[in-house]
Amino acid sequence: MIARHVFIATLLLTALSAVSGWAETPVAVANRKLVLRVRMSGFGGASEADIKAVLRSAGGEIWKHCPNTRFEQPGFEIYHNDKYPITHFDPSRDGWIVIGLAVEGNLWARFSFQFAHEFTHALMDHSNDSRKLWHEPEHSNQWLEESICETASLFSLRAMGQAWKTNPPYPNWKDYAPALTKYAQERMDNPKQRLPVGTTFAAWFAAEEPGLRKACAQREKNTIIAQQLLPLFEAEPTGWEAITTLKLGSRDTDKTLAKHLSEWHANAPATQRPFIVRFATVFGVKIQTLPVTAR
Repeated sequence: MIARHVFIATLLLTALSAVSGWAETPVAVANRKLVLRVRMSGFGGASEADIKAVLRSAGGEIWKHCPNTRFEQPGFEIYHNDKYPITHFDPSRDGWIVIGLAVEGNLWARFSFQFAHEFTHALMDHSNDSRKLWHEPEHSNQWLEESICETASLFSLRAMGQAWKTNPPYPNWKDYAPALTKYAQERMDNPKQRLPVGTTFAAWFAAEEPGLRKACAQREKNTIIAQQLLPLFEAEPTGWEAITTLKLGSRDTDKTLAKHLSEWHANAPATQRPFIVRFATVFGVKIQTLPVTAR
């Protein structure tokens, strides 16, 4: 979930940032390491070092497929949110991207699931020349962003489940690899998050799109869509870099999905456009040739 109107929360966070005394120095962008600082209050028994290790692993499974992407911000500020995971549009007072996670204790699969989702929001909202991106509080295709982020969570957990078999953050964490895979599979196997028996995705989506355009964060439906997108991203993981241009386009809050995807295609680098065509095919959309949106 990503917040649009979080003025009060942002004031509190920036105040905390100013007085908390973090000493971690940001790493150079060229290093490609995800720089994190964690306000530990609320996370239960998990250690700061372990949280950072898990989050870097989760975000890294997506980040490694974005070699041409950068964040102008020095890093990510992580805090505990009692209600839900959240990525803030407004940075901390010293310019860090702010992400809240709703996890307590050593629940590494849940940490990973939530951070991969929020990290993907950050890719869509804060990467590269972020001032050019479309930051409308609400729009009719916001469900698409939520569904892509749910895809990222499944993608990251499944990739981590393989990676941790041989190269976990710590050697004694190898045995946790199956739990990461299992967490993703349980979400995919949940009957409420699967297509109804005998129903095609095309038929289901035609019936559900109007409701999704009114209420974007319907997790069961977002996950059904994510399961359609997951094979595409697993076959072409370089597609994760394409989402950094998803929010370049006309600032029309009610544009059709076809227009949104066609604008994405127009504004993306030429190397990413074939992926976007295949992405659109999942929804039965044929990309129309449009001019690049002026900025």
